[in-house]
Amino acid sequence: MAETSKGLPMTAKWDPEKLQRETAELKALEQKPFFPRAAGYIKRTGPGLLQSAMTLGAGSATASVVAGASFGYKLLWVQPVAMFLGVMMLAALGNVVLTTGERPYKAFGRELSKIMVFLWALGTILSSIIWHFPQYGLAASAARDLAAMGGATVFAAEDAFSTAGWVVSFGVGGLILAINIFTVFSYGSSTRGIKLYEWFLRSVIALIILMFAIVVAGSISKINWVELGKGYIGWYGIPEVSNPGHVTLVLGMLGAAVGINMTFLYPYTLLAKGWGKPHKKLARWDLGMSMFLPFALVTSLVMIAMTVTGVYSGQDVLNLGIKPVEAASSLSGVLGKNAGRIVFDLGLIAMTCSAISTHMVVCGFTLCEMLGLEYTKTRFRIFALAPTVGILGVVTTLPFWFPVVASAVCFAMLPVAYLTFLIMNNKRSYIGEAVGRGLGRLAFNAILVVALTMATVGSIIQIKTRVIDNKEVRKFLGLSTAVQQEPIPADSAPETK
Repeated sequence: MAETSKGLPMTAKWDPEKLQRETAELKALEQKPFFPRAAGYIKRTGPGLLQSAMTLGAGSATASVVAGASFGYKLLWVQPVAMFLGVMMLAALGNVVLTTGERPYKAFGRELSKIMVFLWALGTILSSIIWHFPQYGLAASAARDLAAMGGATVFAAEDAFSTAGWVVSFGVGGLILAINIFTVFSYGSSTRGIKLYEWFLRSVIALIILMFAIVVAGSISKINWVELGKGYIGWYGIPEVSNPGHVTLVLGMLGAAVGINMTFLYPYTLLAKGWGKPHKKLARWDLGMSMFLPFALVTSLVMIAMTVTGVYSGQDVLNLGIKPVEAASSLSGVLGKNAGRIVFDLGLIAMTCSAISTHMVVCGFTLCEMLGLEYTKTRFRIFALAPTVGILGVVTTLPFWFPVVASAVCFAMLPVAYLTFLIMNNKRSYIGEAVGRGLGRLAFNAILVVALTMATVGSIIQIKTRVIDNKEVRKFLGLSTAVQQEPIPADSAPETK
């Protein structure tokens, strides 16, 4: 094993004594009863927060709005199932990294394929930059919608190119960028900086949950609890399953809960915390409490809001045209004249803020690895600025071919990355007894195979929708544009994931 690929040098330099104390505390926790042990684990969570923040962005908002506006409660089961599969795959990746302490870019390249890990990293960079744009675009649209409620029609959500629209758009974009530069630079500075950044994410995620919970609470008397329960247990499955568009939507969501850049970010945040073998149980708690639970809560609240506030018509008709800001405008009567609309817009802005910060963090890690450079504060900070060109998304979009190419690379690489994690998690010559044993190992691997299958199906759907059936692409190639196109809103994978 190459020692140069182990751990993150900056972590070892920060506070090795703290890591030793934490290891001793975790051993002591294992001897305590369940509730004190659970409280101790939750207190120490962290890397899962970055995954949660990355997946809670423009894509998740759009997918949840579309699902809720089209089918009400009926698809409440999809997002939790999708994230469960993603969490299991990240758990396998975490098992490998925490067992060996090696950075996966170098280790996987040595054990499997250098070309594969290069494409993995390239897909991470592309997705983090490309899907930075829609984060700022959604934040700016929400800000203009808020301004429009002040009585100035020049601030209307669709009016991004007036002088007033530019001021509002770049104003909110600049504020979000400034906040994230401060917090991301703190993350790359010290153990205290990591703690500050994690508390920033906790606060933002809590704010997101609170904002959407307030909207739902304003119409809580309208909730049909029986139907809500049926939605969570998948009582209706896929509504009108004979409709290809409905099936495509659900399969696309199931396969896209975790994005390619999330898979690269996760192991490096584990190593940045200095975690190792003694932290395996903590890592599992972290994925459950810091990643799965917030994602399931937020996406559920958005879908419930679409149902109880009347955006869902009661007819199961796929409504792909609705956008999050349009959904917000329909909530004007909730909690008073405009309160529901204001709170929903603020929730959307908070979602984009958290996703933007994690895009920056993952670029700081990825570019250092791709270029074979030792981690330093200065290098991390410079590389973390790579996706900030996305601030232009407040008033513009990229040329059509750029996100098309990114989609092809990113979605094609996700199932390849999943297959890599499955192989590495079962490679006894590399991780030894950490491969597991007995029925537990069989059950875990069965879940990983399901996750890989869903990622593959979702990837095929997304590539067909975003690349093969893209009207701009077909027009550019001189092909017929008479394609029945059913664009699937990205759950989190394309924007981030």
